[in-house]
Amino acid sequence: MKVFLVGGGTGGSVAPLLAIAEEIKKKKPEAEFIFIGTKKGQPEKEMIKDYNFHFKQIFSGKLRRYFSWQNFIDPIFILLGFFQSIFLLIKFRPQIIISAGSYVSVPVVLAGWLLKIPSLIHQQDIIPSLSNKILAPFAKKITVTFEKSLNDFPKKKTVLVGNPVREVIFKGDKERARERFDLEKNLPVVFILGGGTGAAFLNNLVWQSLDQLLDFCQIIHLTGKGKLEIRNWKSEINYRYHLYEFLTEEIADAYAVADLVISRAGMNVLSELAVLGKPAIIIPIPDSHQEANAKYFAGKNAVIVLNQKELTSQKLLNEIRKLIFDEKLKNQLQENIKKIIPFDAKEKIVKEILKICQI
Repeated sequence: MKVFLVGGGTGGSVAPLLAIAEEIKKKKPEAEFIFIGTKKGQPEKEMIKDYNFHFKQIFSGKLRRYFSWQNFIDPIFILLGFFQSIFLLIKFRPQIIISAGSYVSVPVVLAGWLLKIPSLIHQQDIIPSLSNKILAPFAKKITVTFEKSLNDFPKKKTVLVGNPVREVIFKGDKERARERFDLEKNLPVVFILGGGTGAAFLNNLVWQSLDQLLDFCQIIHLTGKGKLEIRNWKSEINYRYHLYEFLTEEIADAYAVADLVISRAGMNVLSELAVLGKPAIIIPIPDSHQEANAKYFAGKNAVIVLNQKELTSQKLLNEIRKLIFDEKLKNQLQENIKKIIPFDAKEKIVKEILKICQI
């Protein structure tokens, strides 16, 4: 069995594909995977390095819902990616193409449709991605995270499954984390991450209030590739601040030891927080699909949401201090977030994949 996995540009489109691949391997150990990523290949190349996948890169134009001069150039890259996809599909002849919303999936799925190779696309977020809306007529099956999304795609081929989460996320260990990150045992831990590509705004807020934060907690800070800044912090507080550009399997330990997580509102991270039952402060990217994700979780009293447009380093500091010491609120958030997403999404998706492949 040969499977094309298509994603990249951000880690959010890659993580669910890895979860699906892990489940396929359980059912079909002989399965072979070819991962198609963007020409830059980050962060997907980093995320799949421990998997035994073929990795291929193609041109792909970004799909934008707003005006940009690049909208006139990117169709050329999509066309180049389309011809590259035809070549790769003929060379490897997969039984199915699987994508999770990345713009790099557009030329691949269209080429697969032309060559009569079926595809399954997964819709993670509340608001459907432009790539998935374009590809819906050409997909054999569409899986969605939320019931609301059933109305966004053709009903006959759309299935509610939840959002798949990688196995590694469940393998965190608190004691190992304390050794790995050199943490104090009796001081609260805050894990801060901005998604696979990081978040410069969030990084700067943390740096502005770092001295005060480290008075009452220790921090594991995932900045994102290329966003690491080395600063001359006071030596007496530096040992409480643990700075990383990127984490692979270590992220499970960071989650396990965290008393509080601060993040953007991509569905991949929100899904991981849900299955682990972690209290979180969420700061969605303004004027993006993340705001709808955050609003849904906040409406279930499952996270604390802060508006970036109104946020200052002092306000973030106050929210962290308030929540980190409010055990009742933390417990309430933990219980509520566990109820939001089904835990068996990857099993349901793989069942649909095997049906399509007639295996």
